[in-house]
Amino acid sequence: MKLSFLGALLLAGACTTAAVGQQPENKRKIKVKRKTKTEQPAATEPATAPAAAPTDWARQYGQTITQADLRQHLTVLASDAYEGRETGEKGQKMAADYISNRFKELGLTGPVQGSDNPYLQHFTMIRSSWKDGATLKVGSQSFAWLQDFYGYGSSPFQQATVVQPVFAGYGIEQDGYSDYAALGDVKGKDLIILTGEPMKDGKPLLGKDGQPSKWGMDYRGKATVATQKGARSVFFVSFNPNDNFQKTAARFGPYLKKPTITFADKPSDRVATFFVSPAVGYKLLGTTAAGVTKYTDATAAGGKPLKSTFKPAKFTITAPKDQQPFTTENVLGFMEGSDKKDEILVVSAHYDHIGIIDGEVHNGADDDGSGTVSVLELAEAFTKAKAEGHGPRRSILFLTVTGEEKGLLGSEYYTDHPIFPLAQTVTDLNIDMVGRTDKGHEGKGDYVYVIGSDKLSSELHAALENANKQYVQMDLDFQFNDPQDPNRFYYRSDHYNFAKHKIPVAFFFNGVHDDYHGPKDEVDKIEFAKMEKRAQLVYYLAWDIANRENRPVVDSNKP
Repeated sequence: MKLSFLGALLLAGACTTAAVGQQPENKRKIKVKRKTKTEQPAATEPATAPAAAPTDWARQYGQTITQADLRQHLTVLASDAYEGRETGEKGQKMAADYISNRFKELGLTGPVQGSDNPYLQHFTMIRSSWKDGATLKVGSQSFAWLQDFYGYGSSPFQQATVVQPVFAGYGIEQDGYSDYAALGDVKGKDLIILTGEPMKDGKPLLGKDGQPSKWGMDYRGKATVATQKGARSVFFVSFNPNDNFQKTAARFGPYLKKPTITFADKPSDRVATFFVSPAVGYKLLGTTAAGVTKYTDATAAGGKPLKSTFKPAKFTITAPKDQQPFTTENVLGFMEGSDKKDEILVVSAHYDHIGIIDGEVHNGADDDGSGTVSVLELAEAFTKAKAEGHGPRRSILFLTVTGEEKGLLGSEYYTDHPIFPLAQTVTDLNIDMVGRTDKGHEGKGDYVYVIGSDKLSSELHAALENANKQYVQMDLDFQFNDPQDPNRFYYRSDHYNFAKHKIPVAFFFNGVHDDYHGPKDEVDKIEFAKMEKRAQLVYYLAWDIANRENRPVVDSNKP
């Protein structure tokens, strides 16, 4: 140990005194020479400089995610040349090549064994299109496709089929309110379900603070329940005088002409879904407008489902579909971690969109070109870090999936056929639309909706908030975490296929806007400054999850 200057003097004095005490008494005393004014003290050691703060490697590499790079990639992927990236079509294949080539350029590994391209996970789908000649007949009266009824998804009615429907009220099932309780087993049956929800005194009976519940805004929740109950089909009908069936059918007509997609190796287990006009609805229920009003008023007044007096009529339906097999692919880039390499963090986005509709290319710059190029930028930031000796402890799978617009199909295929065991997959961070501003945040500061971060892991949610506080400081909007969210966004992007396997997720989203699924979702509408900041937030959270000591604990299971 080094001594200080004063300590050295004291020690020298002590040694001198001891030496004097050992001299014989007749020896002359030694005089201590005093220091003159001109003498200089011995040089002292320089003061120790304060230790330099450790380099914040997360921030250093996070700042490599730039507006310029995001714009460069998005200008290519969301160009007309890619024809809207429709699943299974030319533009989607082009996008898969672009992404896989970028992963290869970055030095990521292609982890798909047995593929002609190790960055591509190919799988076979069935493309189904409605054939001409769909009809629905009640008694002697016939009804026409797109004038009186239309359908989504699969069809069990390839040939003329006689149907005896079952009325299932509003098709709602939750604590304290179930339209199914009195129906018994509906497996294999065909249901008639009212759209919307019970209204009492002009307000939704099941909503909060006068707002619609999830049942009143989106038919898909009801279709999901019917699927879980094993129903064969659902015929939805709206008797709301403010709804216009013919106008709605005309608006959806171009979409209905586009094919739907299902897995070749797994028949669709989703209930077949049809919509009928009020005129058809009255025929199917064997009632009138007055009879329907009596039922809905009584249900609202009673606050619970009531048995109706309707006598559903048999009908005959033909709704054939043409089916053709094709292949599509997820694109994967893998970075191996260091001491925790067997644990996998997934960063995901869907790169498909809805293609060309009525001659107009729907480029999907925000949905989800923005998420796709954000994944590319995160991959670049992490590869730079690893190349300079600061790679992640856990492995990272950069996963861009196909078929999201057709029902989260690419992510479903991956989680059903994972390249890395799901038990070793610690988190999925999913990016779907991060380039625009929704109406609720116009004129306000930087924000991003984060959905699902609190559903399965309190540690993931805390890590998100810490990353934002330390690096980004934007408004984290969690409103869509509400289990009663009528938009059901938690169930509408690719993270959900990980969440249903109990893997913690966080979904980053800017909200919908007027160009959502429209032909004007173009690169020139993207707000790249906001997009850069959102992508950086995902990166900082990914850095934390990839490098922390323990994987995020699964300690909750919120609905």
